[in-house]
Amino acid sequence: MGIGASIFLLAAGAILTFAVEWTVQGVDLEAVGIILMIVGALGLLLSLLFWRDAAPWASRDRTVVREEHLL
Repeated sequence: MGIGASIFLLAAGAILTFAVEWTVQGVDLEAVGIILMIVGALGLLLSLLFWRDAAPWASRDRTVVREEHLL
């Protein structure tokens, strides 16, 4: 799941939890919204952790092996 999908899930969950006043028989829309927000937050956290490793400013250990030829 990417950052965009995570933000979408967070927004959809917030809308269902805080803005929608519909009632659906057998479905608690507030619970669905909270679940979507939790999944979106976890996806965002995992996406940011994986992107951190690929960031150009991330610290990387480099080992340069130099062979000297004796002639």
